[in-house]
Amino acid sequence: MQVICEGTQTPNTKLQVACLQCLSKIMSLYYKYMESYMSQALFAITLSALENTEDEVALQGIEFWSTTCDEETDLAIEAQEAAELGEPPDVVSKHYMLGALQYLIPPLLKRLTVQEEYDDEDDWNPNKAAGVCLMLIAQCCMDNVVPHVIGFQEHINHKDWKFRDAAVMSFGCIVDGPDPKTLNQHAWNLIPHLIRMLKTDPSLAVRDTCAWTLGRICERLPQTILQHSNVMELVEALLLSLNNDPRVATNACWAFSSLAESAYEHAETLCGDNEDGPQTFILSECFKAIIDQLLATTVRPDSTQNNLRSAAYEAIMELLKSSPRDCYVTVQETTVTIIATLQELLHRQSNNEKGANYNDLQSLLCATLQCVIRKMQQGDAIQISDTVMSAFLMMMSSNEQSSEVQEDALMAVGTVIEVTGKHFAKYMDSLWPYLMASLQNHVEYSVCAAAVGLVGDLCRTFGTEIANFSDKLMELLVAALSDGAMHQSVKPSILSTFGDIAMAIGPLFTKYLQVVIHILKQASEATVDKNDYEMLDYFNELREGILEAYCGIVQGLKGDDPATSQLEALKPYIQIILALIIAVADDRDKSDNLIACACGLLGDIVSGYGGSIKSVLQHDSIGSLLTQGRRSRISKTKSVAQWASKEMKKINAL
Repeated sequence: MQVICEGTQTPNTKLQVACLQCLSKIMSLYYKYMESYMSQALFAITLSALENTEDEVALQGIEFWSTTCDEETDLAIEAQEAAELGEPPDVVSKHYMLGALQYLIPPLLKRLTVQEEYDDEDDWNPNKAAGVCLMLIAQCCMDNVVPHVIGFQEHINHKDWKFRDAAVMSFGCIVDGPDPKTLNQHAWNLIPHLIRMLKTDPSLAVRDTCAWTLGRICERLPQTILQHSNVMELVEALLLSLNNDPRVATNACWAFSSLAESAYEHAETLCGDNEDGPQTFILSECFKAIIDQLLATTVRPDSTQNNLRSAAYEAIMELLKSSPRDCYVTVQETTVTIIATLQELLHRQSNNEKGANYNDLQSLLCATLQCVIRKMQQGDAIQISDTVMSAFLMMMSSNEQSSEVQEDALMAVGTVIEVTGKHFAKYMDSLWPYLMASLQNHVEYSVCAAAVGLVGDLCRTFGTEIANFSDKLMELLVAALSDGAMHQSVKPSILSTFGDIAMAIGPLFTKYLQVVIHILKQASEATVDKNDYEMLDYFNELREGILEAYCGIVQGLKGDDPATSQLEALKPYIQIILALIIAVADDRDKSDNLIACACGLLGDIVSGYGGSIKSVLQHDSIGSLLTQGRRSRISKTKSVAQWASKEMKKINAL
């Protein structure tokens, strides 16, 4: 440490940077050993670096404190989890950030004022790093950060645009972290200034930051914005901003997304348990105007700059998803517009007139159609389904399509199945060749994964009718699992789909039972390095897939009619299934979803077999699993565990 600290004081900039990078890495790896070093050297060294005139050095000074924020935020989460388990945390936070706030915030705010109006967005500089660091500090220190930043709002009307921009940016950076009650009044007072500046400020950078900050307020402080007397003036300003420079327009799109989502959630709370959703919301009167302007934005000549076209379509999707019933006519009109745009695009493809960003546009249109179809009433969706399916099949038929487009088309077809139900049967013959080809596309695994998801959609929609296709589907799913080159991320969903097929065809699944149980048993025996968090997440997902498969098999073989039940065919394998449930129960690293799946499967087994398997269920780990489930903070897990516990009590009383 002495050598590294001394290296930060050398006049050699490259050496300074390298040593500061080492300090950041050391802080992330050895936080619990840093207390003596922090007070003696690190605080002064990194604060000095942050204020250095060399950007490379300043960046590393900021990075050190960003790293410290990350560590202390993680430690706070770990401390909370440990407290819930009644255990002490492995590492205790020293709260370095709280102690450093009064010294750290002023130079960071100063850094926000140092920029050029047309900075390259891809260039990482101290100004951007300071903004990110401020956001991390807000998440780490929460309410404590507010007094140190809020005074900087006095520069909101400064004659120098850099100070105006920094004042707006500083507030936008701290809206995520502190309690909304702490920020509400400050935001309420600031909103009129932000709207005015968004419309009239001569600086492009300031208008851009205003749009971004308003979006952050819409997202994190929804009640403040929705109850504000200037909310309609905000909508007007955002609509005008869609005609502004692409960077401003992009942030205006994002602000509309956040505003629509917050408005719909607020309307949902007002309408209670109405299954049809809210009748209206605060944006209803201007809903059509917003959609029309966003659609116009997607065809701006400069819409490929700053991801503007993507942002506009994403805003349209959020507005459609968040639309109340009184906006349904606009939903219908938007559907017609999107279909026409997609047809025109496909016509250009057939004439080899693709143009720039062709695949990206197809994917955006697919995603938008998915969103709009999901909001449509079934009768209306059926009316347009021929046109929509013709377009999707045309997209899948091209050998030149990217894997992303193929994936999006398959996912969009899944939405058509979901909305049109058994009416979709007439498209099966046309879809079948593309579905088969996608299931065999093990190289472009995202396409295969989308096809696997589509199989699940078909099973849930057609039930026993899928038996006509099940032999081939099972063959291809087993082949995909057997291919060593298949990406591991697809395997949990394939295993889960075995359960979907079993649920659909019921007792007919017995002909696949031996093969599937062998596959599930092999998958259950997989092990991973639990120090590798990515592999641990995958391990939990794999086990979820296995448990979901077993759930589907138990329910499918049981069926609705006791006379045709084939549960006895599964009984020889019950010990294998219970061994997995016990292994999950004993795993300290299991996810909450995994607890829910295991409890659900246990309940299904007990419900299906009753007292005939009472003796094999007398295991401490099974009781422990149910207890963990009942104590879960997740309502779904808790309710499943409570149901499974009741089923256990029934057989224990026999």
